[in-house]
Amino acid sequence: MFPFSHRSSGPSGECEAAPEREDVERAERAAPGRSQPAVGIALGGGAARGFAHIGVLRVLEKNGIRPQVVAGTSIGAVVGGIWAAGKLDRLEDWARSLTKRNVLGLMDFALGGPGLIAGRRLVELMRRDVGDLAIDDLPLTFAAIATELGTGHEIWLTRGDFVEAIRASYALPGIFTPVKVGGRWLMDGALVNPIPVSPTRALGARMVIAVNLNADVFGRGTVIQDHGGVVEDAAEAVITEKKEGIAAMLSPERLRRQFFAGNGVPDGPRGLSTVMIDAFNIIQDRIARSRLAGDPPDVTLNPKLGRIGLFDFHRAEEAIAAGAEAAERSLEDIRAAMVALG
Repeated sequence: MFPFSHRSSGPSGECEAAPEREDVERAERAAPGRSQPAVGIALGGGAARGFAHIGVLRVLEKNGIRPQVVAGTSIGAVVGGIWAAGKLDRLEDWARSLTKRNVLGLMDFALGGPGLIAGRRLVELMRRDVGDLAIDDLPLTFAAIATELGTGHEIWLTRGDFVEAIRASYALPGIFTPVKVGGRWLMDGALVNPIPVSPTRALGARMVIAVNLNADVFGRGTVIQDHGGVVEDAAEAVITEKKEGIAAMLSPERLRRQFFAGNGVPDGPRGLSTVMIDAFNIIQDRIARSRLAGDPPDVTLNPKLGRIGLFDFHRAEEAIAAGAEAAERSLEDIRAAMVALG
């Protein structure tokens, strides 16, 4: 049996998981009473910016607001799942200890495979802390959102192996190797549901808090009309490439620059991996706006993370502080929503 379920696509063409009765009942049992609605939190994707989720959850806990339903996409699944498993202290300590050097050490490169990074080292770290935990054993309702390779189905991982579910949710195409769960190859859930409000609601939450990690990065994403430029710089770059020759282009140092640092042109694009992530996050931002407009949360938190890059995992302290600040700013709105929906 697959550790997830799904329903046929609706009018929008999306394929989403159907909530299991036991998931909804678990959320209802976890609710602190009829005076308060069942609170759910939808934690969005955003790579290193995702450590802001730690700050958000800390402030909610401190103020007596404990979600009974947690749905996360990508890094949101990592932080939300670890919090649900009661291991957030471990994750926070580890995140704050990260440096540029040990972040690089976590990357087990797999050039030539379906992903740049195999991801085994990260899995080993999670296994060390949570063991063979199953999602079914968590004290609250949890869903990690993933995308099925080939079909594009939106998969809500609500049962089965906890670590594999999280790993599938953050398997960014081209960066991490896809993960096979229940006979299906899965990759990053941000391709279909970057901020998973709909799963949170469907799994039993009456009041939904959403955390958008990219609002401060992309802003309103306007349209720039009548834009153009000269092509001389591009032509010169092509000529330079030809002069350098094939051997220079395939040197290890050149490949390293291409993947991470860019081509050396001051105003040129950054490395391949960063360009891929940036492109992915632009798509994620546009999808998120569309989905949030169709199914808005009751409260949205927008941490100010514009200065933190997607690979700046060594800046966890700043991200955590930004998440905490965003949650503090929204406490009044959260309490008002809880009263209105109670």
